[in-house]
Amino acid sequence: MPQKKAFLVVGLGNPGNSYVKTRHNAGFMVLDNLAEYLSIPVEKKKFNALFGRGLIEGFEIILAKPMAFMNLSGIPAQKILNYFKIPFEDMLVIHDDIDLAFGRLQIKENGGHGGHNGLKSIIETVGSGNFIRLRIGIGRSENNIDVASYVLGQFSTNEKKILDGITEKARDAVITTICTGTKKAMNIFN
Repeated sequence: MPQKKAFLVVGLGNPGNSYVKTRHNAGFMVLDNLAEYLSIPVEKKKFNALFGRGLIEGFEIILAKPMAFMNLSGIPAQKILNYFKIPFEDMLVIHDDIDLAFGRLQIKENGGHGGHNGLKSIIETVGSGNFIRLRIGIGRSENNIDVASYVLGQFSTNEKKILDGITEKARDAVITTICTGTKKAMNIFN
């Protein structure tokens, strides 16, 4: 039986301990949850990224965390796509989104970067926005904090109480997208 196509799942975030639990690292948090759930160690270091390989219902899946800072995420993503010969249409990028209310998820096919520097870097590097995104809502600041300070800040105490549930739901959205297709996943999770 021929093997199904491979998918690249990229979680966006910033490397380093000072960024670990920040809003901008929501993509890393979901990818870590997914890796643990699927027992895929994301430990191989290459292309300025950490990545791991595994299978999910017959699909090869490569999980990756670019170790370049957010605005340089495209270079590691492109190198991994090239190395594993995966077309960019079979890439799913998980990222934070201030334009979605905290805790909301949205699966989206194609599009622009919406001001997100990680997406902007990937679109510019691969030359297309024709890939799947899983947007993790972090909401906007209610205290008029500038955007950079807000996204690089820690989740509030109340947000932390439900953060695990959000990352689990997002993990399930990634699995559903890969196994059943984007349209069905959109109907369930959007």
